[in-house]
Amino acid sequence: MKANQFFKLTIPVFCFIACAGKQPSAVANKNIIKDTALTANKILQDTFEIGKVISQVLCQNDTTQSYALYIPVKGNKTALPVIYFFDPHADGSLPLNKYKTLAETYNFILAGSNNSKNGNDWATAENILRSLFDDTQKRLRINSNRIYACGFSGGAKVAGYAALHHKEVKAVIANGAGLPDGTTADNFNFSFTAVAGEGDMNMTDLVSFNNDLDKTKTTHRIIFFDGKHEWAPVNTMNIAFAGLQLDAMREKLIQKDDGFINEYIIKSKKRFDEYFSANKLIKAGQECTLSVNMLEGLTNEVNWYKEKDTLLINNPNYQKQWKAQQNLLATEQNIKAGYMQQFQQGDLNYWSKTISGLQSKAKASTAEAAMYQRLLAFLSLAFYSISNRLIMNNQNSDAQYFVGLYKMADPGNSEAWYFSAMLDARNSNSKAAEADLMKAVECGFNDKSRLMQQPEFKNMATSINFSAIESKMKKSK
Repeated sequence: MKANQFFKLTIPVFCFIACAGKQPSAVANKNIIKDTALTANKILQDTFEIGKVISQVLCQNDTTQSYALYIPVKGNKTALPVIYFFDPHADGSLPLNKYKTLAETYNFILAGSNNSKNGNDWATAENILRSLFDDTQKRLRINSNRIYACGFSGGAKVAGYAALHHKEVKAVIANGAGLPDGTTADNFNFSFTAVAGEGDMNMTDLVSFNNDLDKTKTTHRIIFFDGKHEWAPVNTMNIAFAGLQLDAMREKLIQKDDGFINEYIIKSKKRFDEYFSANKLIKAGQECTLSVNMLEGLTNEVNWYKEKDTLLINNPNYQKQWKAQQNLLATEQNIKAGYMQQFQQGDLNYWSKTISGLQSKAKASTAEAAMYQRLLAFLSLAFYSISNRLIMNNQNSDAQYFVGLYKMADPGNSEAWYFSAMLDARNSNSKAAEADLMKAVECGFNDKSRLMQQPEFKNMATSINFSAIESKMKKSK
């Protein structure tokens, strides 16, 4: 498979196991319901409501574990493909609400773990996977040849772990992160689809891994979208789902559908024409690479993409854009190296100016804007990691400094405000702790269990209005 034409620069990165702890925005949905038949000893297949997100299905063999479930309106009278979703904050309903229209388009069952989250060790993750797989595959009609895993950020690593350790998982969609740390490219027995926002700090990692997979026999592809470190928009995830469908046709798991293939080609060529007309030649090249990957072996239209790609590569303007992109990546890496030094010696004045400058440049309509978004996300993740380590070691004074930087770099991140509330509580400042917790909820924090079990807040039950915080939390869901 031809190497991706976006990046060829192998970039070492500032690595962390988990994402920066940003709580996703809660999705309001009037159709969210509860599974009302959970206490029965045995539930017959196809008894779940269809066309609605069931927010909590308890696993029969372990009621401490649960998952969100969506069955398309056609029902589950025949075996259907399933996609297991892993959100980094154990919000199984979030991706199901986001992508349920795609479940209808492709007639897929969607199941999202309510237990898998950042911070779990792999033994815990394995236990969650076993319970999730066992319960769904006993209670639903699932096509055993079409079991897929999809995750975002730390959840993408869990999806990758699932495929590496459970051979029944035939494909991984990794959104915003790759396989578990330390995994090298190999001839995997599953396909790998990387999905990355151009402003995502992990984008360069995913590109590098995709390039490494070019040297293997693993079916793989990478899909970009205009965004940051977040669940991909529906139109982008639609392409990833289409890849699963096209792969199934190529593997003769389902009948070849010429109408579906032609519809994909029409939309793809439209994207190509829009990129080319806007002189976004790198993106036009990405579209060619992606579509050759998606359509190889299914249609002769792959030759059209190969011809266009050859013309692009030989286009002087493309070569100019390519060189500029490589220079930008080198610049980004040099800036990161500078930040690494400043983590030890940078003062508040330095970081204030740096963060303010990045935030301004990230909003500009320039070719460099995505780079500045990635750098901001890089700092957010760095400040999260440093703050978390200092808090765990009870180095409160130093933690206060870095949590302040964390809030400055990523003011919409609920974890930054939650950390701040923890430190307020350690300083016996209940008023500030309550204000910071309210701010965390406004930014999407909704983990009631974590809040109630947090040691710092247990001694403040009478001085912090937890009822008001929980009430606001419910309204935000």
